[in-house]
Amino acid sequence: MKIFCVGRNYGAHAVELGNAVPENPVIFSKPDTALLKDGAPFYLPDFSNDVHHEVELVIRISKMGKKIQEKFARNYFNEIGLGIDFTARDVQSELKAKGLPWELAKAFDGSAPLGSFITLDSVFDSDKQEIGNIAFHLTKNGETVQKGNSHDMIFSFEKIVSFVSNYFTLKVGDLIYTGTPAGVGKVAIGDKLEGFIADKKMLECEVK
Repeated sequence: MKIFCVGRNYGAHAVELGNAVPENPVIFSKPDTALLKDGAPFYLPDFSNDVHHEVELVIRISKMGKKIQEKFARNYFNEIGLGIDFTARDVQSELKAKGLPWELAKAFDGSAPLGSFITLDSVFDSDKQEIGNIAFHLTKNGETVQKGNSHDMIFSFEKIVSFVSNYFTLKVGDLIYTGTPAGVGKVAIGDKLEGFIADKKMLECEVK
């Protein structure tokens, strides 16, 4: 099982971090040891003093494929969920300044909490023949800190699946974290994070 992540997929988030809006999806990966499931707590790593939450819509691959055309990409995933891409922002800044990869800041153990999934049918707009407006948000200690909508993504789910599959064979169960909206921020011990698609709670994670 592979975990792919998309960076800078919401314009406002790219701006808040001082990054240019990309022309193609920015892809990085995490190992399976990054996954946190079933509401497991997230333990702050001792190598960072500035870990940020980044809530993201997550798609789960349901069919093996390679070099998938964008117009057929919807046939390769049928569920959408919610996850968090925890980022050691201080470590990332140091790596970026040196022109080095982000893995130490993005792919460490426990950096990818994953919540529950809903079927694609429940968010499909049959009139428009597209995946509908998927509104989602993250609360920290009961206060909303991030809000997003799939229509604000720079690259659609289909574009992302097609792009990734040109470089990596996608297999059943692979996950793609599709990017975070603006509002990322630091977490601290004792914080309780809860993620929602519309009003349905999909994810919870306590910081320890």
